[in-house]
Amino acid sequence: MESRTVFSRGGRSPVRDQSKFVSSGLWKTGLGLLLLFAAIQLPARDKDNLQYGAGLIVNVPFSESEVTQVVQDVIQDGIIRGTKEYNKDQYVMGATAVSTTRVFSEKVENGKVFYKIRLKALDPRNFKDSGDSGTLAVRYIVQPQGTDHTILRIDARFVEDFRRTSHPSNGSVENAEYKDIHDRLDSIELMKSETAEAEKEKQAAREKMAASRQEAASAAQAPVAATTVAEVTPAPTVPTPAPPAASSATEPASASIASTSSSTSAPASALAPASASTAAASTDDSSQTLEEHVKDLRRQVQRLVKAPGAPLKSAPFHTASTLQSLAPGTEILIVVSTPYWYGVETHDGQHGWMLRDDLEQLP
Repeated sequence: MESRTVFSRGGRSPVRDQSKFVSSGLWKTGLGLLLLFAAIQLPARDKDNLQYGAGLIVNVPFSESEVTQVVQDVIQDGIIRGTKEYNKDQYVMGATAVSTTRVFSEKVENGKVFYKIRLKALDPRNFKDSGDSGTLAVRYIVQPQGTDHTILRIDARFVEDFRRTSHPSNGSVENAEYKDIHDRLDSIELMKSETAEAEKEKQAAREKMAASRQEAASAAQAPVAATTVAEVTPAPTVPTPAPPAASSATEPASASIASTSSSTSAPASALAPASASTAAASTDDSSQTLEEHVKDLRRQVQRLVKAPGAPLKSAPFHTASTLQSLAPGTEILIVVSTPYWYGVETHDGQHGWMLRDDLEQLP
C-alpha cells in the first residue's frame, strides 16, 4: 500500500498547528486573568488613595475655652507626633507655633485656627509619595458646638522646598496629635473632679473646726456659770427663835445662830476660788488643743514656694503654659495631690499645677 504524507498549509504538520492553537489559548487566558486581577485591585487602590488627606474631625465633650487652651499648649510643645524624619526613630522635633503658613492657603470661615510647623523636615514618613526636604505643617481648627461641646479638626501636610509639591498625610499625624490633646483634656477633667472633691473636704474641715471651737467655748463657759450660781445663791433662811426670857439664855442662842449661818455660807465662799481656777485651767487646755489642731491642718494643706520662685502651670506637664510665676515664700493651698505634681490654689483664687519639688512645708 502506498503511503502518503499530508502537510498543512505553511508546510507544518497538523500536530504543530494544534500546539500553536493551545499556546495561543493559554496566552489569551493568562491575559484575561491578569486584566481581571487588575480590575479587582483598582478599587483597593482607590480606597488607599482616599485615606490620604482626609484629616480628622471629632466632637469633643469640652467647652471651646478648654479645648483652645489645650491646643495652644500642644502647638507650643515643639513636637509633631505620628511621623519621623528619614532614618530617625523619634517623632519630628523642633516644631514651632505660627499664625499663618503657605502650606494651608485655603481660608477657614468659622472657628479659631492654629498652626504648628517644622522647616527643613527631611522626607517625613506617612505622607503620600513624599521625598526631599520641606515644610511639615499641622493645622488645628476649633469650632464651638453649644456650651459644653467643641468641634476639633486636625490636618497635616508636607510641602517640598524644591518642587513645591504638597503631600497629604495618611492620618497617622492627625491621630497622634489628637491623642495628646485627648490625654490633656482628660487631665483637666480629673483635676476638676478632684478639685470639687477637695473643696468638699475643705468645707467639712471648716465645719469640723467651727464645731471644735464651739465645743471649746462651751467647755470654757460651763465652770464659770456654775461658780456664778454658787456665789449668788443665798444661804438657807434660819428661823428666828423666840426672844429668850433671860439675858443669860440670849448669848448661847446668838452664838448658835451665828454658828449655823457660818456653817451654811462656808461652802459657797469656798467654792468660788476652786471654780475659778478650774475654769481657767480648762480654758488654757482647750485653747492649746485648738491651736495645735489648726497648726496641724495648715501643715497638711499649705505649702511655701521655694527660692528662687516657681511657675504655676495650666496642666501637670512640663510643656504646659505658665499661668503666672510665684515669688519665693508665697503661700499656696493644696487641693489635688499626685506623685509628682500638686494641684494648688493661690490666695487670689488662681488654680493651677506645681511640681512637688518647688514647694516646702510651713516652718
